[in-house]
Amino acid sequence: MNDVLAPPATYRGRFAPTPSGPLHFGSLIAAVGSYLQARRAGGEWWLRIEDLDPPRVVPGAADAILRTLEAFGFEWDGPVLYQSRRGEAYEAALTALRRAGAIYPCTCSRREIAERARIGAAGPIYPGTCRGGHDPSRRQQSWRLRTAGARIAFLDELQGPVAMDLEAELGDFVVRRADGVFAYHLALVVDDAASGITHVVRGRDLLACTAPQIYLQRQLGLPQPRYLHLPIAVNTLGQKLSKQTHAPALDAARAVPLLARALAFLGHPPPAEAQDSLAALWRWARANWDPARIPAAVAAPPLD
Repeated sequence: MNDVLAPPATYRGRFAPTPSGPLHFGSLIAAVGSYLQARRAGGEWWLRIEDLDPPRVVPGAADAILRTLEAFGFEWDGPVLYQSRRGEAYEAALTALRRAGAIYPCTCSRREIAERARIGAAGPIYPGTCRGGHDPSRRQQSWRLRTAGARIAFLDELQGPVAMDLEAELGDFVVRRADGVFAYHLALVVDDAASGITHVVRGRDLLACTAPQIYLQRQLGLPQPRYLHLPIAVNTLGQKLSKQTHAPALDAARAVPLLARALAFLGHPPPAEAQDSLAALWRWARANWDPARIPAAVAAPPLD
């Protein structure tokens, strides 16, 4: 693979929202945590818009995300990367996997998989139905990565040691869907490598995605970043704040109190004098950020 957009930095982090709607408080937590980790290390913070899946993209959402980040005082480095413009890079990765015999076509429907599969933490575990050969009479097919015998272990900088038996806990996973859309895991590892990302800081809800992504990195000969998974905010019902749970959009007019609330959630409650302005709050945050103070657990955000 030779798709480098920028030379590697000592520390280069990123924030990668999906433009399926406006940013919300859960998004702000991930943005703040990844941003301050990068700035604390004297590194860069890049921005990627994950507009890979057309049905999920809301028109105008990507521009709204950029405006919101600017209104909250975030400053990113490098060009904004849009996954919708990266099809050639993903196709090259898929070709490399195909030539290596690492992937195979699958013609199973979701219903067929659900009828045969065990249920794991991430949903139905693919039973390997097409691993030995698919049904040639079916024209629509996805491509799956073989996971036989694959076990991935890594050290998360906040959550600690993590290990996953991919075949037992996930099964052979999709790298390109039957509708032709490249899968999240494939696009992410290709883009992280192309942007020279050295550290991935994101929500704990994505912790289970890390092992298959590391496995893909190894299959493609790509560098492995370091990982830190932040606590995620939940609502009063214990549900993760998200667009699906109707988390309200960030209000740029309330940037200071919302940023202060995010910092408090991440173990850094700012003093009142640091909240006189957005610039003052960011100065305090950058001067006082300490990853040792970040709680590991999921929690409800503090009231502001």
